Amino acid sequence: MTFSWTPHRFAGGALALDVANSVIFRTEPERRIDRFAVPQHFEAFPGAAARLSAERALFGDLEPVRHNNHTVFFSLREAIDTYFRMRIEGNDDRHLLADLLQAVAEMLRSAPGEASLEAATARSAIRLLSDAEGERLKICGNCGWLFIDRSRNRSRMWCDMAVCGNRAKASRHYHRKKQEAVS
Repeated sequence: MTFSWTPHRFAGGALALDVANSVIFRTEPERRIDRFAVPQHFEAFPGAAARLSAERALFGDLEPVRHNNHTVFFSLREAIDTYFRMRIEGNDDRHLLADLLQAVAEMLRSAPGEASLEAATARSAIRLLSDAEGERLKICGNCGWLFIDRSRNRSRMWCDMAVCGNRAKASRHYHRKKQEAVS
């Protein structure tokens, strides 16, 4: 199966969330896929983010993560996911926040420049911490990705209606029809 960075893969609404969402089905070990585990996908991400991320106007073109920063970058990705996922679930643990801030600081210290994916991701995470949009974070009911609900009444349930919303609706329809056939 071929893979490409499409607009759906940038449905998080913030670069930090798009980076965290590079792990698909994170909470299901048997289905878990890390898109950054394939070097070509990881190398192509900055260019796609510069075109497709909701924050693209804030950072413009991005340079790939330097090889010596991979470990620190992956630590930042995990800290972003862990902290914001727990915060959405109502656990605003100060230790998780400290871990995130430490990962952000370490990334900013080692980032080669402002145009690097590393620095842009760290700054995006800081914006989520300090911005009102951080209060609009949700977890997709279908795939488990993190996203910002920018709907007026904060009723969005899926990261992307065209993909996850349709899958959820199709699944409900299938199960309803199956139940009717049994009855």
